[in-house]
Amino acid sequence: MSETIDIAHLQEWIGRSQTVEDLATPAKTAGLRATLDYDSDPWDGKLLPVGFWLHFTPDAPQHELAADGHPHKGGFLPPVPFPRRMWAGSDVTFHQRIPVGARLREVQTIKDVVHKSGRSGDLVFLTVDHEVYADDALAVTDVQSIVYRPAAPAQRAPEQSAAERAALEPADTSDWDYSYVVRPTETQLFRYSALTFNAHRIHYDRDYCLNEEGYPGLVVHGPLSATLMVDAFMRNHPGVELRTFAFQARSPIFDNTPVAYVGRETGEGTYEVGAVNPEGTVCLKGTITV
Repeated sequence: MSETIDIAHLQEWIGRSQTVEDLATPAKTAGLRATLDYDSDPWDGKLLPVGFWLHFTPDAPQHELAADGHPHKGGFLPPVPFPRRMWAGSDVTFHQRIPVGARLREVQTIKDVVHKSGRSGDLVFLTVDHEVYADDALAVTDVQSIVYRPAAPAQRAPEQSAAERAALEPADTSDWDYSYVVRPTETQLFRYSALTFNAHRIHYDRDYCLNEEGYPGLVVHGPLSATLMVDAFMRNHPGVELRTFAFQARSPIFDNTPVAYVGRETGEGTYEVGAVNPEGTVCLKGTITV
């Protein structure tokens, strides 16, 4: 392990809370519609259920950004010494749909900090609760898991070109109820980064991905893939209201890869959903209840 983990110090952040405010603007919703490739409003004047992820964006000034584009740790988030950070999953409960134009308030609370060691090395998991209010009524609760990892090995990743990935065929998804294939392009990743004001360089800086993080290409945002899972479900179940959505990120997805966003019913009102790469790997795994 390259850094000593003082887990007791990091756990001093448990219970810290902050409240942020925003507005569910038409511009944000229009930007997400365009990024998901809609010509018109498919959500009847409301946010896509996970559309609140576009709001409460970071506002750190340039001098407070680390080399990877994320704000320096040690303010609201604990100063985990590992540099690589990933949104590992969420467990979301929808209490009501959020109308475009609503005043938004989010209460963020750090619930847990855990250090684990395994085959992939040392990891630190951070759990953060998010309570989202729309016009002062509770609309969404979202328990997010963030994982921190040590720096990647100091070697350039073997690059599979974006064109080579784009030439791949989608996986066989005949054992799923539906499949919606998306090839997340550089421009789609840029648009999502812009909508979320996310400066993390793994989503737009190919040289940084190859040389610093050891990835073979640009990394598709975890919440973008999770958004595409929800979008695929709603395209195949028009008019259905979601009660819960949970997902776990299991493997990274890279730009221009044909990804099948799939789902199947597992019980009355319960669905298994996923994001499947051309090799058949379920890169994101989730559940939806209606």
